[in-house]
Amino acid sequence: MRTPILTALFFLLVLPAAADAERRVANNGNLVMEDVPEIPADIVDSLNQYQNVRSASFQAWSGDGESLLINTRFGDVGQLHRVDMPMGARHQVTFYNEPVGEVSRQPGGSKLIFTRDVGGSEFSQIFLLDPAGGDAQMITDGESRNGTVLWDREGHRLAYQSTRRNGASNDIWLADPENPADTKVVLESPDGSWWGPTEFSQTGTRMLVTNYVSITDSRVNLLDLDTGNVTLLAGDAANPSVNVPLAFDDDNDGFWFITDRAGEFSVLAWQSLEEGAEPEYISSDIPWNVDGGAISHDRRRAAFTVNENGRTAVYLFDPHTREYRRIDSIPVGLVGGLEFSPDDSRLAMTINTASSPSDTHVLELGRSALDYSELVRWTQSEVGGLDTTTFIEPALVEFPTFDEVGSAPRKIPAWIYRPRGSGPFPVVVSIHGGPESQARPAFASTYQLWLDKLGVAVVVPNVRGSAGYGKTYVSLDNGLKREDSVKDIGALLDWIETQPDLDQDRVAVFGGSYGGYMVLASAVHFSDRLKAAVDIVGISSFVTFLENTQDYRRDLRRVEYGDERDPEMRAHLEKISPVNNVEKIHIPLFIVQGENDPRVPVTESIQMVAALRDRGETVWYMNALNEGHGYRKKENRDIYQQATVLFLKVNLLGE
Repeated sequence: MRTPILTALFFLLVLPAAADAERRVANNGNLVMEDVPEIPADIVDSLNQYQNVRSASFQAWSGDGESLLINTRFGDVGQLHRVDMPMGARHQVTFYNEPVGEVSRQPGGSKLIFTRDVGGSEFSQIFLLDPAGGDAQMITDGESRNGTVLWDREGHRLAYQSTRRNGASNDIWLADPENPADTKVVLESPDGSWWGPTEFSQTGTRMLVTNYVSITDSRVNLLDLDTGNVTLLAGDAANPSVNVPLAFDDDNDGFWFITDRAGEFSVLAWQSLEEGAEPEYISSDIPWNVDGGAISHDRRRAAFTVNENGRTAVYLFDPHTREYRRIDSIPVGLVGGLEFSPDDSRLAMTINTASSPSDTHVLELGRSALDYSELVRWTQSEVGGLDTTTFIEPALVEFPTFDEVGSAPRKIPAWIYRPRGSGPFPVVVSIHGGPESQARPAFASTYQLWLDKLGVAVVVPNVRGSAGYGKTYVSLDNGLKREDSVKDIGALLDWIETQPDLDQDRVAVFGGSYGGYMVLASAVHFSDRLKAAVDIVGISSFVTFLENTQDYRRDLRRVEYGDERDPEMRAHLEKISPVNNVEKIHIPLFIVQGENDPRVPVTESIQMVAALRDRGETVWYMNALNEGHGYRKKENRDIYQQATVLFLKVNLLGE
C-alpha cells in the first residue's frame, strides 16, 4: 500500500507540472488540494444544514430482543449505538476514529462481532466485543482482508471470508472467537472468484456457501466441515446464472435461495440437497428481482424484498404453504437489513425514503406466518433542521438510445429531480458506479443541496449494464461493448435537448468509481456538449487499473471489463481508456481521490491529472490521505462537497 510519504515523492518526481499548481492542505494535513480555490465562507455556511444530516441503520438485535443495535454518527464517523425503546436515546457502544463495518450478535449470548479497517483501506479486521465492559479483542491477523462474518447457531464458532492464506484468494476460514489461535482455513478458493459463508446447518457440520464469479454468475455450494468436501448445488460454469443461498430448510433437508434460472429476473426458490435436484420456483409471478431475504429462527416464516423498478417491496412468506403476502404498511422507498428478533415475534429493518434518511423500524408480527400488525419507528435521525417534506421527489423517465429492441429504440430508465420553477435549468448528470449497480430513489441530501443552492436539475440514468432490469440488460456493456454505455449518455444529452425546462448548453457530468470512468469517457466523447465534469475515484485506464487493483479482486473485475493479458482485449482497453484520449477533453475537471483506495488505486487519478496538466487543461485535484474508495470521514466529506458546489458554480453556472 502506498504511504503518504511515498505519494508525496511520487508527486515531486513524476508530476513536475504539479509544482506550478496551487497546493494547500486541510484536516491536519490529511486532505491535499491542488488548484482548488479557498471555499468562500458563504458556501460553507449555506451548506451546513445539508452536511449535518444523519442516519441510523439497523445492525442487530440484543440477546434478549429488548434493544436494537444501530449504526449512526455523532462525531466524524459512524459508530455502534444501542436503542432500548422506540424513539429512545442512543447509547454509544463503540468509540473509534474509523467507522465500524459489519456487526453480528452472538446467538444465545451478548457478545458482538464487528469489523473495522484503517484509513478506508477495506482490509477489515474482525473484533469480538463484550458490550458490558466495552473491551474489544481483534481475532484476525491484522493484515489480511476479512468480512462476511457468520456465527454458527450455537454461538460457538465463526466462519468468515479472508485473504489471509496468500493475499489474493478469497477463502473461507473457521475460528473459535475465544481462542483465535485455533483459526483454520476450511475452503480454499481454487481460482480468483469469491467464496463466502451463508449459514451453518442445524447440526453445525455443514455450511451453505456462496461462490460469486460475476454479477451474472454465482453458485450455491454445500461444504462438509468434517470431510472438507464441497458439493455444487446450484449454478455452473457452462450455463451461468445467479444463485444466492439464503438459508437451510431444516424440515425438508433443502435450502432456500434466489435464482434467475427461471427467466430474466431473480426469484425465490427452494431446492432439495439431493444430488441432481431441480429447484421449485416460488415467486415467478413477480416480474422484478427478489434481492434479499431472511428466515426466522424457528423456520416458521420468512421475509423477502423485491426491487420494483428501483423501489423496495417487502413480503412475508410461509415456508410450509409457499404462500406470500406483501406488507402494505411499509412506506415507499428502499428497505434492507431484515432480521427477525430472537423470539421471532418481530422483524427489524432499515427504511430509507426520498424525504427521510435511513432509519430503523420494527414490524410487529402475528401468530401465523403471514400476519402482521403495526410498523414501529425506532429512530428518527436528525436532518440538520431541514424541512424534508419540501424535498423534491424524483420522477422516473425513459429516453431512447442508439440501438433497438425488436423494432423500437431501446429505452434507458432515469430518475430526474427538477427544481421548482419554469427553467430552463442547468443540468447535472449523475452516473452511478458498479457498473453492476442501480440508481434508486433514496434519500439524497446532496442532490437536494444542488437543487436548493445551485438551482440545477439532476438526472440519474441507469445506463446499460445497470442491475435491476433483468440479466440481459446487465450484460449489455461487457467486454468489447464497454463504450455502448457511454453512447447511452450521448442519447441522454440528445433527450435533454428535447426538454424545454432543461438547458442543453449548461450540462455537467458527475460520478464515482466506474461512474468516474463514465464521467471521464463522457468528457472524451462529448466535450463539445458539456461544461464541466466531476470524477471521484474513477478509472482512467482499464489496463493500469486491472494491473494495480488489489490482488483479491483482479479476476473478479476481469470478468466484467475483459482480461488485459489477452492482446486483442488489451488493445481494446487501451483504445477506450480516457487517459489515452485526453487530447479530446476540453472542459474543466474536478478529480477526487482517496490515497488508500484498494479498488481504484490513487495512480489512476495521478496519471489523469498529469495528462490534463500537460495539455494545459483546467483540473482541480483533491486527495485524502486517510481515505479509500470514497470519503467516510465527515471533515473530509464536508470540504469535498463544498468544493464541488464551488466548482459547479464557476464552471457550470459561470458565476
